[in-house]
Amino acid sequence: MMARIISATVLAVALTAGTLSDAKPLSRIIAEMGLSPDDFKVVNATADAMLESGRPQVGAEQSWSNPESGSKGTIRVQGVRDNCVQLQHFIQPDGTDQTREVGTQRCRSADGKWILTP
Repeated sequence: MMARIISATVLAVALTAGTLSDAKPLSRIIAEMGLSPDDFKVVNATADAMLESGRPQVGAEQSWSNPESGSKGTIRVQGVRDNCVQLQHFIQPDGTDQTREVGTQRCRSADGKWILTP
């Protein structure tokens, strides 16, 4: 539970453009992207599943969808460096034809867990 809270907080920073003083709460960032909190959970679960088996390969992709909201997307491994993986998220909120792109990074901790990092 604590890891998800930390991940959500770090994602808020990662998704925020500009300086830290411009930081917005995660709920606002998710809403501005057109995602529901449940969509955010589906995105996180998909990213977690991509990383479960070890070190992912550049170019690997996994699609996700939330049948309850109609939102969908794809996560692609953009890069792997040392203990870290750069992920590119292509998100299409329900009711739009526009795809939004967001980059995140996850690094593997000493205990083998993938942690969302800025």
